[in-house]
Amino acid sequence: MIPATKVSRFHRALPFAVSFLLVPLAFIGAFYGGWTVLLLPLITWYFFSILDAFMGLFLDNADLETREDQLSWYKAITLIWAPLQFGLLYWMIWYVTGPGNAHLSVLETIMLFFGVGVITGTVGINYSHELMHQKDKGERFLGDVLLAMVLYSHFRSEHLLVHHRYVGTPRDPVTARYNEGFHRFFPRVLRGCFLSAFKAEKAMLARRDKPWFDLKNPFFKYWALQGFMLVLAGLIGGWIGLALFLWQAFVAIWQLELVNYVEHYGLTRKHLGEGKYEHVKPQHSWNAAHKASNWLLINLQRHSDHHYKPDRRFPLLQNYTEADAPQLPFGYPVMTVAAMFPPIWRRMMNPRVRRWREMYYPEITDWRPYNKARNPLPR
Repeated sequence: MIPATKVSRFHRALPFAVSFLLVPLAFIGAFYGGWTVLLLPLITWYFFSILDAFMGLFLDNADLETREDQLSWYKAITLIWAPLQFGLLYWMIWYVTGPGNAHLSVLETIMLFFGVGVITGTVGINYSHELMHQKDKGERFLGDVLLAMVLYSHFRSEHLLVHHRYVGTPRDPVTARYNEGFHRFFPRVLRGCFLSAFKAEKAMLARRDKPWFDLKNPFFKYWALQGFMLVLAGLIGGWIGLALFLWQAFVAIWQLELVNYVEHYGLTRKHLGEGKYEHVKPQHSWNAAHKASNWLLINLQRHSDHHYKPDRRFPLLQNYTEADAPQLPFGYPVMTVAAMFPPIWRRMMNPRVRRWREMYYPEITDWRPYNKARNPLPR
């Protein structure tokens, strides 16, 4: 247990700011072109995988009695990122359609903005995830800004109103099913998340006797913010700038859904009958304690605790041992790459899912309804 007096120190928070080192890599790619346009995905995926291998696991937990005012350094990291990403994204659009157009080829520009999408997805959406869970309206707004930059604003509604409530059940589109490859999961979740988010907000308004088109529906705010981001990209970079904006947004969403796929693959909550399901427990999310990738992802890999206690800020998320939560063999950088190759993924993860079933639910003998999400929808 790390005492609160140590958790609050600057040097404890500093490693979680490692994502800021990705920003100069974007500038290097823009200025020099060539192979440097690949630096962002190479560093994000492969360098952090190597760091994980050398640095190993971090198993210590912060004292849960740590006060909010003792987490200021951690909070600052997520607050600074939103304006930083905004400036980076639109500066990149300006540069490649203006001064950089003279020395960057079409392929170099496309690959450079692939890397930008890796940043806005791996870091930006992840930070928005942290911010959307906070009570402070300013933090939630910054989370909305980050999501608008990748045209995925409805993720907030889906995540808070659907995913956390129905994870591991047939009503949650984000829970990847056993034997479902990522390339089948991705189009399913793109459609399912938008529809489930819209239905959830519509249902909330209906409970207050308001129609879906009432201005309190956050989708109007989502669309306004996204529209602003699109118009700004077009004003700065014209049609090319708009196309590059759309490209990075797609890459960012792809990165997010790769992570979503990994986080709950094959894990389901037990159906208790008549549409009732057991409560969410740490065992319903994959846990990973790899040090370097948890620095990059601000402890997102301690996902078992996040679902168990969603209101905890990232430095207070607890690590679980194999006795309490299923463990991933590698951090997210390796696991998301593996997910792109279904035969490799199934060979790696299906035996772990089967062991998880034997450990937690030996009484369940027919898993076919769970595999195909054919159990009754939760009430």
